[in-house]
Amino acid sequence: MVKVIGIDHLVVGVSNIKRSKEFYRRVLGFLGFKMTDDYGAAVGFKYDKNGLKTRFWITLADKVGRKHKHRKGEVGFHHYAFELGSRKDVDELYTKVLKPNKVKIIDRPQDFPQYGKGYYFVSFIDPDNIKLEAMVFRPDQVPKEKRRNKN
Repeated sequence: MVKVIGIDHLVVGVSNIKRSKEFYRRVLGFLGFKMTDDYGAAVGFKYDKNGLKTRFWITLADKVGRKHKHRKGEVGFHHYAFELGSRKDVDELYTKVLKPNKVKIIDRPQDFPQYGKGYYFVSFIDPDNIKLEAMVFRPDQVPKEKRRNKN
């Protein structure tokens, strides 16, 4: 049987490589990715920590694709969620990167109990309207004031 050992890379098409490179450099850099490749029309970021190795690439969309922003709900890519280690990490991404850089926020950091106790996230969009999410799913990290008392 085949054994999948990870996700090697994801490639996202963008309309403006310079603008998107700066956006992803800030966001992915804060998350621990390093920009490792820059071929002009394609830029690669690599994460190699905590036993996880993966790459995230952006590439310039073709002439037709550059004419419109991504629309969530179309066939294809919906969103990408980065799993972080703690609620604090989600909050710091929001306060130290997203807010200061005026990134468009879809959902401010919040609990999302519909996905289970301990699911906490922030969602935002890139310059081409591609939805990204930073989340943690750790029931053991639910603050005491948000835990339900079973008594």
